[in-house]
Amino acid sequence: MYFLYLCNMKFREGYKVREIAGEHVVIMQGRLGADMTRVIALNETSLLLWNSLQQKEFEIEDVVSVLTENYDVDPQVALKDATAWVEKLKECKLVE
Repeated sequence: MYFLYLCNMKFREGYKVREIAGEHVVIMQGRLGADMTRVIALNETSLLLWNSLQQKEFEIEDVVSVLTENYDVDPQVALKDATAWVEKLKECKLVE
């Protein structure tokens, strides 16, 4: 699946991370009556990745770089984790 991520991605416009009740969640800015039944919560690592890659185009290699620069993780493990993270972003329609 690695070959699927050779293109640049970026976070879709209008999504922001906010802290609500001690959790970091992704919300769409300016939507009245937003569907709060689908809350996307970010753990510490996802928040780091989101903040590091916000407002720029990125590739899977950029995700791997953030992981290996901030954690003591083998590059192959980081690639597997980065791929899973990007898959989840795509599933939630947070990247284009």
